[in-house]
Amino acid sequence: MKVLANDGLSQSGITALEKAGFEVITTKVAQEQVANYINTNNIDVILVRSATKVRQDIIDNCPSIKIIGRGGVGMDNIDVAYAREKGIHVINTPASSSESVAELVFAHLFSGVRFLHDSNRNMPLDGDSQFNNLKKAYADGIELRGKTIGIIGFGRIGREVARMALGLGMKVIASDKYVDEATIKVDFYNGQFINVDIETEPMEDILKHSDFITLHVPAQDDYIIGKTQFDIMKDGVGIVNCARGGVIDEVALIDALEENKVRFAGLDVFEEEPTPAIQVLMNPKISMTPHIGAATLEAQDRIGTELAEQIISLLKNN
Repeated sequence: MKVLANDGLSQSGITALEKAGFEVITTKVAQEQVANYINTNNIDVILVRSATKVRQDIIDNCPSIKIIGRGGVGMDNIDVAYAREKGIHVINTPASSSESVAELVFAHLFSGVRFLHDSNRNMPLDGDSQFNNLKKAYADGIELRGKTIGIIGFGRIGREVARMALGLGMKVIASDKYVDEATIKVDFYNGQFINVDIETEPMEDILKHSDFITLHVPAQDDYIIGKTQFDIMKDGVGIVNCARGGVIDEVALIDALEENKVRFAGLDVFEEEPTPAIQVLMNPKISMTPHIGAATLEAQDRIGTELAEQIISLLKNN
């Protein structure tokens, strides 16, 4: 049986699949050529991340496909319900990248509160001639400890953010229309741990009371955060989006940054990927990464291994 890992697969995943007798192909096929490649090579399994889309046209035109796999959490690039109606298994790895995404949230938070994203732009340019001026410009940072972080979307990644925030000594509040409460276990290096119960609150309360806001929601038809929501927030709030592009109105975000309503933003995802708006890219108050939330070696190993185990279970053990 053949597996096309069109957006790549970790060596641990490749090894596990090959050991089970699968042929793994990691050739990157252009979106418009995917269906033809699958049919020409009689592919049984297609694995994607966020780049390749598996829509109804591919599902209809590729009868050899038995499994569609998504390395990661969100499956908005796959027509999941339609595939399952056609008898195709659709799998993902919802737990494998939670820690990686949550750590990136805090990378953006630390960058924002201490101006790392901007100082790293300006120090190479002016550090030798304007050192004291830059020192003064970046002297009014703030600490995360003791501040309130509002988490919008309290699934696996949101809860991992909560765990890290609690470890930093932050107050955690959360909103999720599908989750009423959750127990967050905070583990320490020596085997000790604490459990913290968090009850979710209405989103308006999160907007009003948070010093920092982070979003962990799937793709939406409309914005979750726009001008109305920015107006409700505290002055000087920080906001991070490592979830999906399009859940924040970037025009409203730029306005809020220019008006100092928002102190800084951290963005790993953008409305116009893979060509983010120039107004976003050039804004000195935005810390940016190119959609790398799950892109750690550890997460990719976990994703590859978990996908391999599911594929073997579905196609070899039945």
